Amino acid sequence: MIASAPTRQPARTDLSALKFNQVTVVFVTLLAVILTVPALTLVLGAAMLIGAVAPDLSPMRAAYRLLGPALGLKPEVVEEDPRAHHFAQGVGGSFLLASAIFTLAGLPIVGAVLGVIVIALAVLNLSQKICVGCVMYFQYRRLRYQFLKR
Repeated sequence: MIASAPTRQPARTDLSALKFNQVTVVFVTLLAVILTVPALTLVLGAAMLIGAVAPDLSPMRAAYRLLGPALGLKPEVVEEDPRAHHFAQGVGGSFLLASAIFTLAGLPIVGAVLGVIVIALAVLNLSQKICVGCVMYFQYRRLRYQFLKR
């Protein structure tokens, strides 16, 4: 008997979960920047980094699964590789951690600017479906491919 190779499932992304994450990032970061509460950006940034590195352990995913149905959100799953979104989430989480660190170090203006950048990019993604972190991911992959091809 010849064993056949396992069929590979296409990568999937829940667009509804992405929107939930972006709205959460906008509101929590806005609250943190307006009230100068670096603990909020610290916790949110850490949650985003966990989700970027270990998506199955993502606190943001857990919050979406818990709160999404109560908010009337329904999964909108598409066949799309989520790695670019994970990368973008890692970039946003890094910016939020840096925002918290600068604010705690006595540089609240720098912390606020980093927070506002994250807010602006999340709003851009929500309103125009332009994911700057995803573009960064694809450019990195393209450059890496060109470098390795030599």
